[in-house]
Amino acid sequence: MSEKSKVAFQGEKGAYSHLACLEVFPNADIIACPSFEETFKLAKENSKYKIVIPIENSLAGRVADIHYLIPKYKLQIHAEHFQKVSHNLLVIKGAKIEDIKTVRSHSQAIGQCQKIISDNKLKSIISADTAGSAKFVSKKNDKSDSAIASELAAKIYNLEILKSNIEDEFGNVTRFLIMGNKTKHPEFKNKKYITSCVFKLKSIPAALYKALGGFATNGVNLRKLESFAVKNTFDQVNFYIDIEGHIEDSSLQKALEELGFHTQKLDILGVYEAHEFRFKS
Repeated sequence: MSEKSKVAFQGEKGAYSHLACLEVFPNADIIACPSFEETFKLAKENSKYKIVIPIENSLAGRVADIHYLIPKYKLQIHAEHFQKVSHNLLVIKGAKIEDIKTVRSHSQAIGQCQKIISDNKLKSIISADTAGSAKFVSKKNDKSDSAIASELAAKIYNLEILKSNIEDEFGNVTRFLIMGNKTKHPEFKNKKYITSCVFKLKSIPAALYKALGGFATNGVNLRKLESFAVKNTFDQVNFYIDIEGHIEDSSLQKALEELGFHTQKLDILGVYEAHEFRFKS
């Protein structure tokens, strides 16, 4: 019998990251870590573990700290996953909407569910995460308190879903990266691929313009370009890019070669198949 995959995520059980783990690795041994730092550290020190890390959300933008941890721990991206986020109003068994006085959740979830909060005149309480809020409500066992969290959290903490899909805007999707220690790049076939990199430019005028010129001249498309400051500085930045294509494609190789001329440092974070979600209309 083959050994079960080992997977870790940041947060409490029942978090949307936990849900993503179950979608990607339905039969794996899954553990929760208290912080992103500890999640990355686990995978770095134990090659048996892969980690499922949120990097950006369609409504809230990028996830804080991840862009600093990726170059720090130098893990490789094995795959990407897009997870639909559906918020639910969770209460203890028997509670009704008129019983509720407070609602607690992560700040983003609170911000994304303002209509139901306003309509029912609920007091918002900001918590560290969604699943942790559900856990708190379950332990408190108070009809006046509620949480915004996933359906999975309701099952784990024995709560009732009073209202489902309570977000103000639909189309709430989080992109996750599946990361681990170094792995071989997938074989170059007739498929869609993403190559992800982090680079730091040389300190010369128009460096970014020159660095990206190779992608234009070689017909290579960038799907994402994002800057983030080097820690403890105001005048130095790193760039994260997602590139359409496989690193063995000659056009992409030429573009990366041109990029390398204008960078102090260039790290390839991974080559992986583009998720089917990217091609949905």
